[in-house]
Formats: sequence, structure tokens, C-alpha cells
Amino acid sequence: MEFRKSTESDIEEIMSIIRQAQASLRTLGVNQWQNNYPNAGSIRSDIGHGSSYVLLKNEKIAATAAISFDGEKTYDSIYEGQWIMDQAYAVIHRIAVDGKKKGFGIGSDMIKYAERLCLEKGIYSIRVDTHERNLPMRKLLQKNRFQYCGVIYLSDGSERIAFEKTLC
Repeated sequence: MEFRKSTESDIEEIMSIIRQAQASLRTLGVNQWQNNYPNAGSIRSDIGHGSSYVLLKNEKIAATAAISFDGEKTYDSIYEGQWIMDQAYAVIHRIAVDGKKKGFGIGSDMIKYAERLCLEKGIYSIRVDTHERNLPMRKLLQKNRFQYCGVIYLSDGSERIAFEKTLC
């Protein structure tokens, strides 16, 4: 497998995976990633900020994620709990796996690569948020030893549950 930063030429393939994830969430009745988000503009912005990554298997994109080290404003306030560490952290957003490759640990592989990036930068914490009803994501986080920390609110007021994993 190859883990690398995304490029503009990857956007179409990334969006195909994102659309699969959007359809899957819609089928599960989860109101996350609907209303044209994420879209090609979101991915293009991630690429521009150097935070879009892909995981390739047999030269095809198997998974995508935004991994940022710039903090997350919506994480400044957490309710009904608290973050584990009070120091620099990475954020994983927009993680998605190609539907044909689900069940093979690709999501966990993407998280492991994110952990390596963190350690290379001397960052020992990763934070993630998701919709309470997004059970596939919650299962992935639990499998990879993320701990539930509380509730955060997105800029549009939507509630998300927040998780953190420490790497030390």
C-alpha cells in the first residue's frame, strides 16, 4: 500500500469514494455528509492546505482522509466531558473507504498512517468527531482505541460526538 498526499488529479476518484460514503450514510438514516458536503471544493481546499491524503492499494485509491495539524475551532469547547490531553493535536476529517474495499482493515490502515504522521511531527494526540448514529465510524474509532470525550457543536450548530486517541 502507498500513503501519500492527494493531488488535483485525485479529486474525481476521491469524490467517487465520498459519494459512496454519502449514500451509505443516507441508507443508514444518518444525517451526516448530506446536502452536498463534502464536495469537490472541500477536497480541493484540503489539497491546497496540504491536509488531504489517500491510501492506494494496487495503484487505486482505497481510502481518503483530511489530516490536519492546524487545530479545530469547534473543538475549543467540549461539553459533557473533556479532552484527554491539553496540547497540540491532529484532526482527522472526511475519512472514507472505497465500498469495494470495506471489511479489509483499510480504515484502520489510514488511521495508522495518520498516527505515523503525528509521531514524525512530535504530536501525541488525534481528535475526531462524528455523528452519534454513524455506527461504522464509531466502530472504526473503537477498534483503533479512540476514547469518547464528549460532545462538540459544528459551526452550523449540529451536534457531534468527539473522540481522542493518545499516542504516548
